[in-house]
Amino acid sequence: MTDIIVDGHQDIAWNYLNCGRDFRRSAWSKRRQERANPAFVTRYGRAMLGLPDDILGRVAVVCASIYVAPSWSKFAAGERMVYSTPDEAYRLARQQVDYYERLTEENEAIQLIRTQADLDAVLATWADGTDLSDHRLGLVLLLEGADPVLEPAQLEEWYARGLRILGLAWTATRYSGGTGAPGPLTDLGRALLDVMADAGMILDLSHMTPEGSHEALDRYEGPLFAGHANPLRFRKDHEDRNLSDDTIRRIAERDGAVGIMPYNLFLVNGWKLGDRKDASDMSTVIGAIDHVCQITGSARHVGLGSDFDGGFGAEATPAGFETVSDLWSIGPALAERGYAPEDITAILGGNFLRVLRAGLPED
Repeated sequence: MTDIIVDGHQDIAWNYLNCGRDFRRSAWSKRRQERANPAFVTRYGRAMLGLPDDILGRVAVVCASIYVAPSWSKFAAGERMVYSTPDEAYRLARQQVDYYERLTEENEAIQLIRTQADLDAVLATWADGTDLSDHRLGLVLLLEGADPVLEPAQLEEWYARGLRILGLAWTATRYSGGTGAPGPLTDLGRALLDVMADAGMILDLSHMTPEGSHEALDRYEGPLFAGHANPLRFRKDHEDRNLSDDTIRRIAERDGAVGIMPYNLFLVNGWKLGDRKDASDMSTVIGAIDHVCQITGSARHVGLGSDFDGGFGAEATPAGFETVSDLWSIGPALAERGYAPEDITAILGGNFLRVLRAGLPED
């Protein structure tokens, strides 16, 4: 099979329900519409996601997030997907699962992946000799921030709805400290990890504090990754968002992987929203990938997690990245850096496929 990409993080449902962005439309068509609303573009950035762009860029599998913002976050003002109580978080998150189910029911080019058999069926549509019209995009549901889980025992309901990946934190939740909110795992978080392990789910360490991440790495025996997170070396003042070398090594010891984000805020020291797009470029992204390979000793523990349209747009990504299709250009750039074909295959998708298979039931 020709290489495919697995993207460890796209906020597809949030973009539709919070921002009105229809995933079925291309990024460029959304941009043409949105440029009539400069305030919207200032807030959410120039659109990068769309089903046509994913397919064109050979993005075959996406970890599709379920994300709702807590009302106490500085990012919550003016948003629709905002909660103040666990019950509100639960209701809004269920709306996003409903959206994913409706999206797949109404569009045969999109399929939910709940099992290894589902994954294999999607990958078969990308086999050598298939046409562009044959290709399907597979979505694996990922809950970003665990507050919609009312209590650990209720995870069974979420699993039945298709949830296979869970990140305990975004900012602080009832389960763990998170970005901008220091703290360890809570007792609820420890109990939730136990239930996740029984179900064989994938733990996403993205957004967890170093303290919470290391305790989770000590406690959790199931499959894990950091679906969208960069090395701390590239943004040293983001200790509660980027990953230390020690954390990356520990993820590798568990045969997990780190999804590199082409996002200037997490790649360039001192960069802030509104600064120059060309403060970084492809060489910066390859440098972040290479850093993970160097400190773990192989190309087995790094992937791609774009988080495109996750509250920022093309103006905040490295030069050369305009839509999600441009993730494909990472492959040739790795080849120019001297990476072997099998390592490029692993980085673009194979490493995340390995983690996903470990967290999916057979059928």
